[in-house]
Amino acid sequence: MRAVVVEQSGGPEVLTEAERPDPTAGPGQVVVQLAYAGVNFKDVYEREGRTKLAPPFVPGCEGAGTVVELGPEVSGVAVGDRVAWWAAPGSYAERVVVAADATVPLPADITEADAAAVLLQGLTAHYLTTSTYRAGEGESALVHAAAGGLGQHLTRLLAGRGVQVLATVSTQAKAEVARAAGAHEVIVGADPADLAPLVRKLTGGRGVDVVYDGIGLDTFRAGLDSLRPRGTFVLAGAASGPAPALDPQSLAALGSLFLTRPTLVDHATDPAELRSRAAELFDWMRTGAIQVAIGGRYTFAQAHQAHADLQSRRTTGKLLLTPA
Repeated sequence: MRAVVVEQSGGPEVLTEAERPDPTAGPGQVVVQLAYAGVNFKDVYEREGRTKLAPPFVPGCEGAGTVVELGPEVSGVAVGDRVAWWAAPGSYAERVVVAADATVPLPADITEADAAAVLLQGLTAHYLTTSTYRAGEGESALVHAAAGGLGQHLTRLLAGRGVQVLATVSTQAKAEVARAAGAHEVIVGADPADLAPLVRKLTGGRGVDVVYDGIGLDTFRAGLDSLRPRGTFVLAGAASGPAPALDPQSLAALGSLFLTRPTLVDHATDPAELRSRAAELFDWMRTGAIQVAIGGRYTFAQAHQAHADLQSRRTTGKLLLTPA
């Protein structure tokens, strides 16, 4: 089978298309013929050597396709089923081994492309806005990288609940994307040193109730300074690098703030919880509460370009890889 392989850690150029042995399904597993794989910053971290994976390996974790093989002790999934997943290592491959309990069955009206484009970030937006901090009518939120896949989902969900959304983006073109998603105020290319004063000005001096930050290093301190007393900082990623070390005592001095670093692993690993969240996510897609935004489709041979485009922050929406 064809796959994208990291032979050594490094920049996007280390991603190459290669032949790999066809996988087989073990106990509790299925093999899926890939239609689309989602491209995520997690894949970038793996490629750069910021995780424990040692080359050579096939990156990727998210995708959608058709089940072609069942392993022993599998129930509730059949050959021919269309499924999606968010946590299967080696998803940049024509055939992917997925734990049967980690698959999400796709309803007839949800395409493989839409599922691969929305599942990981959609489930993340779901738990961040329902379990981590449920902002509601009259509250305010600062959403970083609001034109990206996760940022657009967060903005739409929050604005749909009557939350005042302040969005940060890097360009004027992305500002239009954030506004279309429902952002009330869009901050374009602000220097981190200027961000907190601007946020306080836009909130009448109060600060926001919650910050959703997937950028990390570059925006971490500005986000803390943008919160109201007893506000909540949700660190959802580290696109610019890991957030700096923090003395917990400083949260008291900043107004008794709450700081959390949640992960999807702890919110969608239980099969029943995963499928419940996915069912609500698909309903949101049907009603338009969440919209699928595919920012680009790339072949396996173009995987290096997909990673370069993602890291450049030139893209909006979700990037997909396909074997074809």
